[in-house]
Amino acid sequence: MEQEKKAGLFSRIKQGLTKTRDNIMGGVNQVFSNFRTVDEELFEELEEALIMADMGVETTMKILESLRARVKLAAVKDAEDVKKMLAEEISAALTADTTPFNLSIPAVLLIIGVNGVGKTTTVGKLTHWYKSEGKSVIVAAADTFRAAAIDQLEVWCDRADVTMIRQAENSDPAAVVFDATAAAKARNIDLLICDTAGRLHNKKNLMEELRKINKIVSTQYPNAQREVLLVLDATTGQNALQQAKLFREVADITGIILTKLDGTTKGGIVVSIKNELDIPVRFIGVGEGIDDLQPFDADMFARALFEE
Repeated sequence: MEQEKKAGLFSRIKQGLTKTRDNIMGGVNQVFSNFRTVDEELFEELEEALIMADMGVETTMKILESLRARVKLAAVKDAEDVKKMLAEEISAALTADTTPFNLSIPAVLLIIGVNGVGKTTTVGKLTHWYKSEGKSVIVAAADTFRAAAIDQLEVWCDRADVTMIRQAENSDPAAVVFDATAAAKARNIDLLICDTAGRLHNKKNLMEELRKINKIVSTQYPNAQREVLLVLDATTGQNALQQAKLFREVADITGIILTKLDGTTKGGIVVSIKNELDIPVRFIGVGEGIDDLQPFDADMFARALFEE
């Protein structure tokens, strides 16, 4: 049964990464179709292909530096062998030092991210995921500055049959989280998921808001595991990386949720995030369905990228 579940998950991820795989391997295959011998020009062309596939300059340089060293050490002469080594290097970059995302109960997930990345939808899908895993869940609608966010979240919570704690529009988000932690404790709930606002244009306010929320969770719910998960839109490529760097200035991010991977050629950003930020990717969105938010498995992701 577990084997079947994994096979189905791999198939879904592979399907969702079709555009990214075509982009990365399309560029790489084009380079190798033009070269039979291994020389510096080959590496320069590969550098351009990987940067174009949204691996990012820093990550591309790191991968190619390691690849050059391996090629030199093994005295590789055949370009096809280099291609296999490149796939191994990218897989190694993805899977290095990865640890599974295990929540101890009780836990609080603070979901942050700018509007438009699919944050509220992600909270809804996370709620569904954890409910399907047998966890009891309460949701805090702490993005109080966007009325649509609260209404949208209510629809998701109704679908998942979970309680949503809300207050009036424009009320203090920290007050919503205070109410939600009290409810979660009183009802012995496994998991509290908080949808928070993401106004990066005013970093000072955002920092203050997150500081207040964190203080409430620490004070009211000291025994709860706390995770701060940043939602990023994969279709924005390197802009997503820049967003993560800005959010890291205002929040202690413990993980990343990457949405809309199925609709983009820019999935190479996953490798870039892993290399440049060293913040683990915890979930990925590979479709619009309620079941299409999946825990990130680096090894599975790498296989889905390179298997024909």
